[in-house]
Amino acid sequence: MSNPSPATGARFARIVAASVAGTTIEFYDFFLYGLAAALVFNKVFFPAGDPLTGVLLAMGTYAVGFLARPLGGVLFGHLGDRLGRRRTLSITLMLMGGATVAIGLLPSYASIGVAAPILLVLLRLVQGLALGGEWGGAVLLVAEHGSAAHRGFWSSWPQTGGPLGNLMATGVLAALGLAISNAEFQDWGWRIPFLLSIVLVLVGMWLRHAVEESPIFLAAQRRAATHTGHAPLRIVLGRYRKQVLLAALADVGEKATYYTFSIFLLAYLTQVVHVPKSTALTAITIASVFQATAIVLGGAVGDRYGRRVSSVLLAGVIAAWALAALPMVDTGSPVRITLVITVGLTLHGLLTGVQAPFFAELFPSEVRYTGASLGYQLATIVGGSLTPIIGVALLHRYPSTVPITLLLCLTLAGTASAFLWAGETRGRDLRDIARDPTDSAPTDKSRSTPTS
Repeated sequence: MSNPSPATGARFARIVAASVAGTTIEFYDFFLYGLAAALVFNKVFFPAGDPLTGVLLAMGTYAVGFLARPLGGVLFGHLGDRLGRRRTLSITLMLMGGATVAIGLLPSYASIGVAAPILLVLLRLVQGLALGGEWGGAVLLVAEHGSAAHRGFWSSWPQTGGPLGNLMATGVLAALGLAISNAEFQDWGWRIPFLLSIVLVLVGMWLRHAVEESPIFLAAQRRAATHTGHAPLRIVLGRYRKQVLLAALADVGEKATYYTFSIFLLAYLTQVVHVPKSTALTAITIASVFQATAIVLGGAVGDRYGRRVSSVLLAGVIAAWALAALPMVDTGSPVRITLVITVGLTLHGLLTGVQAPFFAELFPSEVRYTGASLGYQLATIVGGSLTPIIGVALLHRYPSTVPITLLLCLTLAGTASAFLWAGETRGRDLRDIARDPTDSAPTDKSRSTPTS
């Protein structure tokens, strides 16, 4: 049987565009919750005498979404490896949009009491499940359609959905902050961005409807049809535990970097430094533009210099910037705040772009969706959910950025160690990654030298 050839021309452009649009919409919904948790949910759903206690409770529900993401990665990874990448991505998009709109319609604590935060937690769980299944499919769909020589560059495009979604979320909230009063925003204004999700989901579904299934997946599906195989999760946990650990450890620093320079700093600046929320939101909005550009650049850097050396160096640079720059936000200067956040998220973008194809290069086609999603989403538990919660909790005892900076450096050390352990994966043929019977690590049959 001949190997499937990479997609080219207009067909590949549609695949990339649909993947970017889908991840942007889902991250808009997911990050919108995080921003609202830092700004208003403590008052609407978790009223408390101490503002930081309210924020901590709101961040607790925020973390629930991250705890659900590995479950979503397993559930939708299974569907993606069995039913296909394209169909699974449509399901995750509808789930995310439905949960987000429902949050926008949810009555407050003052209206229905404790039922309000309970329903909020349930809807956040749905968001987490949906996003847990979205990332793996979107990146893999592009990686499996494209060529090996430029896999990093094209795989990085769906990753721009993170900053673009955050850009949309912070932009809408910043515009509302200028258009209405704080009282109006807390009363009803915060609901508008959540309700807008229905329009975005319809656009995303239209784009994804025209996307073709991955040829590499179709070839793997035909091979699987000739025998009765185990569930993808069973295969991953039985044969590829090392790869799952590598994927999770590699991504934990990236996750912690993002949430330190966005969600944590948003809470820190508004609750401790007492700068206007519009100042913090504007800084994150500006930074997101540079972050999105940096992701694509990072993908190209990974293709040129390799995943390993680029990721290790970037982890070190991010740690150095955090140690030197985070104390600068204590001045309350809008210029310094914008500089700190912009450089931090730009460096995060470079690291994200370099890493994008790494997860696909660890697993064979038959279980790639499950394996990559599980490893990637496990990193969100430590780097994504625990970092903001620990950061806010530490503010009760240490009104400083130093403790969270040290925690960030620890996670970045984990990222560097993972890439040193994994070795270089650039140039692996995604069609030929197979399991060596004598080892749990996947091997590349071709071992071809990558082209620049």
